Amino acid sequence: MRPLHLASLHARSFRNLAEVSLEPGERFNVVSGDNGQGKTNLLEAIYVAATSKSFRTSKPGELVMFGGELASVRVAVREDGDTRAQSVGLKAGARLVRIDEKRPPSLAAYAVRTPCVVFHPGEISLSMGGSAERRRLLDRTALYLSPQSMVELESYARAIKERQRALETRGVDARDLPEWETLAVRHGLAIMEHRARAAELVAASALEAFRRIGAPELELSVRYAPSAPRDEAAFRAVLEQRRPADLRRGSANVGPHRDDLALGIDGHPVRGVASQGQHRAVTLALKSAEIEVVGQARGVRPILLLDDVSSELDRSRTAALFAFLREQRGQVFLTTTRPELIDIGDGAGSAGAERRDFVVACGRIVPSK
Repeated sequence: MRPLHLASLHARSFRNLAEVSLEPGERFNVVSGDNGQGKTNLLEAIYVAATSKSFRTSKPGELVMFGGELASVRVAVREDGDTRAQSVGLKAGARLVRIDEKRPPSLAAYAVRTPCVVFHPGEISLSMGGSAERRRLLDRTALYLSPQSMVELESYARAIKERQRALETRGVDARDLPEWETLAVRHGLAIMEHRARAAELVAASALEAFRRIGAPELELSVRYAPSAPRDEAAFRAVLEQRRPADLRRGSANVGPHRDDLALGIDGHPVRGVASQGQHRAVTLALKSAEIEVVGQARGVRPILLLDDVSSELDRSRTAALFAFLREQRGQVFLTTTRPELIDIGDGAGSAGAERRDFVVACGRIVPSK
């Protein structure tokens, strides 16, 4: 895969980052500081610049510094010897994205230009939590396999929302229900195809990663579990049949919005049998798979953002994580409160010229002395 890295970043009025300019290294960038100083905000700014979205909130206005009206993030990205500028402007309810000062054809086209994979402590919910995080994993991966998947998701969400509105305002015999259900089925089937392809690739990579970082005697299974029939007529019939129940419930019981990625260990659901350490190993395996699948789809090594992950892992999983990072040849940003414990070198605790350290305090970021 081709190299890809951020050569510079400038953020203004982004959360608590009033004015930040950064020139990171091409390999490991260790960002340290006390809690609450802005380490996660920096990773979020990088992610927003790369994808136009946050990994913490869906509301652009929340990214603007308290008391401000606008925020911006601008990065220079080097790929194949060329450098391009990507920028995102933010205010309440709006995003303005540009690549080399030009508007991209779509947000999806912007999002896939600079692959960026984030791993933060909350992502343990990939293994331990409900289905929403696993759906997002599938959709993030599917986006790089086919940017059209984002359009299908948006179209499906609108159709299923309008179907529910018709139920609640005009009843189960509303004349426009068949139209919305037809649209929901059409876009829903497309989403299921995108997710099934993503799940197949994620599963293959995750199983290999789990063999490296999990207990060798355990077998992980990863399987796409759609909520709705993958047959057009059957899907439409189920929606029609469940109109009364969906009216009472206030939402549709069946459809891609209820899909899951079923995880098992030795034939049993992960949520029922896994220990804390095994949950972390499953999460690491899924994130490793996301990195691999996204990288292969785009043909470049994704930029990795790791937010204080080592604090959530036991010693053996932390060692496995650092071993994995040493195998990668892409750019990595890690945050920590204990930079001296970050072993990303050859095992001796240093990565030499490949490592660059920064310190964050009160929203200011400076190179470490």
